[in-house]
Amino acid sequence: MGETITFWVLAVVSVSAALGLVFSRKAVYSALMLGMVMLSLAVLYAVQGAPFLAAVQIIVYTGAVMMLFLFVLMLVGVDSSDSLVETIKGQRFWATIAGVGFAALLALAVGNMVFGTAVGVDRATQPAGGNVPALAQLIFTRHVFAFEVTSALLITAALGAMVLAHRERIRPKATQRDLARARFTGPQPSPLPGPGTYAQHNAIDMPALLPDGSLSAKSINRVLARHDEENGVRPTDPAKAALIRKVIEKDGAGKNADGEDVVKDTVDTDGGVKETTHQEDGK
Repeated sequence: MGETITFWVLAVVSVSAALGLVFSRKAVYSALMLGMVMLSLAVLYAVQGAPFLAAVQIIVYTGAVMMLFLFVLMLVGVDSSDSLVETIKGQRFWATIAGVGFAALLALAVGNMVFGTAVGVDRATQPAGGNVPALAQLIFTRHVFAFEVTSALLITAALGAMVLAHRERIRPKATQRDLARARFTGPQPSPLPGPGTYAQHNAIDMPALLPDGSLSAKSINRVLARHDEENGVRPTDPAKAALIRKVIEKDGAGKNADGEDVVKDTVDTDGGVKETTHQEDGK
């Protein structure tokens, strides 16, 4: 009775998560729904008397593969738009063939379950001495060729991913000496003052006070300043509020609070060079 209730509860959960995986517009939500399906399968394996498969399902698939999916999404970005241009010719045809083959295998499995005699996991693994010995015997005797081919396929896929993700460096890596020379030949060799220094608070969105009592525009984080301005959060001190507004206006015009041009950096993008601008405030 408990096994039946567990099956129907997990069946609803896993099918709902699978539908959410297919129809979700967010890649992160799809990955989380896939994790829910894998956890449901692990519980079903445990209920059916297959503890080894349940542990593998949780440790390998849910713990390792799902984390790999999430890391890839974090690196690629969840806002990346999918390209609808087919780069592989004939992929729809072969996808249709694969779908028909999978449907045939599913129909054979359902037919075997309906018209065959159910034996049960415990009875099927009893001659080998348990679930784990029976699984090991099948893997390393009857299905050893398929097991080794799958291992070689996974290793090849990992090497292929490393080759595709590798990028040749188009310029030598900057050493500590190069970084120090660039810093001392630049307009600001000394560290910038921290926000809130010598002030009556330690808020990171407030300007620092210089030893003479004046406000330091270089200590203002322009991202937080713009965020506070958009949300209507302004300092009560008119001088600080005016300075923060000046920083925002200068940053939008391509200059910092001292009227200097922002620094241009070159960033490598797929072998090319792309210019980006930012304010040299160290924040």
